[in-house]
Amino acid sequence: MSNILIKNGRVIDPSQGMDRVSNVLIEDGRISAYDVKVEEKPINGSMRLIDATGKIVAPGLIDMHVHLREPGREEDETIRSGTAAALAGGFTSIVCTPNTNPPMDSQGTVQFVQRQAAEADNCNVYPMACISKNRAGEELAEMGTLVEAGAVAFSDESSPVANSELMRRALEYLLMFDKPVLNHPQVAELTADGVMHEGLVSMVLALPGIPAEAEDVMTGRDISLAESTGGKIHMMHLSTAGSIDMIRRAKTRGVRVTAEVCPHHFSLTDETLRSFDSNFKMNPPLRDSEHLDACIAGLTDGTIDVIASDHAPHAVEKKMQELDQAPFGAISLETSLALVITNLIQPGHLDWMTALEKMTINPAQILGIAKGTLQIGSDADVTIIDPEDTWTVDPEKFYSKSRNSPFVGKSLTGRAETVIVAGRVKFERGS
Repeated sequence: MSNILIKNGRVIDPSQGMDRVSNVLIEDGRISAYDVKVEEKPINGSMRLIDATGKIVAPGLIDMHVHLREPGREEDETIRSGTAAALAGGFTSIVCTPNTNPPMDSQGTVQFVQRQAAEADNCNVYPMACISKNRAGEELAEMGTLVEAGAVAFSDESSPVANSELMRRALEYLLMFDKPVLNHPQVAELTADGVMHEGLVSMVLALPGIPAEAEDVMTGRDISLAESTGGKIHMMHLSTAGSIDMIRRAKTRGVRVTAEVCPHHFSLTDETLRSFDSNFKMNPPLRDSEHLDACIAGLTDGTIDVIASDHAPHAVEKKMQELDQAPFGAISLETSLALVITNLIQPGHLDWMTALEKMTINPAQILGIAKGTLQIGSDADVTIIDPEDTWTVDPEKFYSKSRNSPFVGKSLTGRAETVIVAGRVKFERGS
């Protein structure tokens, strides 16, 4: 393993409160030292020099909400293509959702994902296992054996746990492992055949809506159950002002609740559906400007802990169907970082330290994984970011197998230039 010296970069590490220009030495796959003088470390066959002048050197980004589709839907994405897309987006660690076919409700399926990830040898992949067997919401999965297999969190993902007693037992049972439950906060009875946010635009377009209350009711229930059990609940891809306010108030009471928002929910509104383009069809849906502003406010005041992509690839032919038939979701691994820079950092909603906190150490701490830091001795997972790189979104150049991006043709600023995983350079822009 070659050693690496990253020189002259602006090192921003929220785990240490560090924001300064420094040289970072990587030896034997770990962060070894700071402020090393280049002349003290002669560059030879075993030492590589990376000039990061004008760049940001950050802990490897972590995405705790990624659909890799494999096993079962390899026409949309594979573990190899999805992890390659993650690297291109600056992510050194991702958590894959369990809504595969078969679902990740057994040790065998978890181990299959781990083997495929090891063979791809791109970024770190952490499995999220099912709360219930077959994601049916009727009987708890074998959570203890799934933790032993390597599951870092539990969720039924796009099948929200409707049975409150089952959710209560899951929160109680996972206390012994200190693992979080992740729920898609949505009441199925309130969504019916909804296609988009229920509001003025859905009424004008005569499209069935998904009301904000569908999210708010489930969020309130999950907060109540977490408060009564002491369990850890993480609310996935929040999109409504009501849910964000409930979490804000719950945190003041000491409830063990955390939450994430996705870049499309602080970047786009339901107005985009006037195009009838299925790439704007999400679940939860793109909402109106009031909810978008609430998402940004939640990020700004710390209510929202994490920015996660909810990378949801779909093969082209699936998204080409009529809007009511096309599946929900969009690819986002390769645009998330740029959307954070363009729509949060540049307008002044977040500074770099706060934004990176929500993409590094916060998800690492929620998941209980030893990542998201550049402390001496930690794994050398590093993302070097060019904050000034202006580029146009072209999914045909993406590493993902799918092309369903809602940002086609958009001009964005900033993206990952070099990505290092365990001391090995895994991605270099332009190479």
